[in-house]
Amino acid sequence: MALPKTLKSRRIALFIAATDVVIVGLVFHFFVPGDLANLVSDALYTVLVYLVLALILPLAKRHWLALAAFAISAVIELSQLTGVPEQLAVSFPPSRLIFGTTFSALDLVAYAVGAAAVYLADRVLSERATQWRATQPE
Repeated sequence: MALPKTLKSRRIALFIAATDVVIVGLVFHFFVPGDLANLVSDALYTVLVYLVLALILPLAKRHWLALAAFAISAVIELSQLTGVPEQLAVSFPPSRLIFGTTFSALDLVAYAVGAAAVYLADRVLSERATQWRATQPE
């Protein structure tokens, strides 16, 4: 089934945004020291989850995407209490970027901020795009 032009445009924008989020997240993770950088990286993690979900489920409602992104991030964070992600990181170090290794309740706050921020940004940008398209000749 072919997607409408607006959904194709949205998917392109989501892909570009996801790529940008990965780059910015890695810069913060590897080159910016301190707790604030960790919190920004965590918020961006949830933003990326939202963008990937939106790419996979282009017709999903934004609030469900935000809730799902937060839930996925929270489940991964809570899984760190089991020690499994830490063991995985020993055998495959890059997994540390996806699953982390140590639990922090503050990370859950960062995930909530990331989910809320990406929800609001997506909503505002989509509304503006709709308004702009309405002014364009067919």
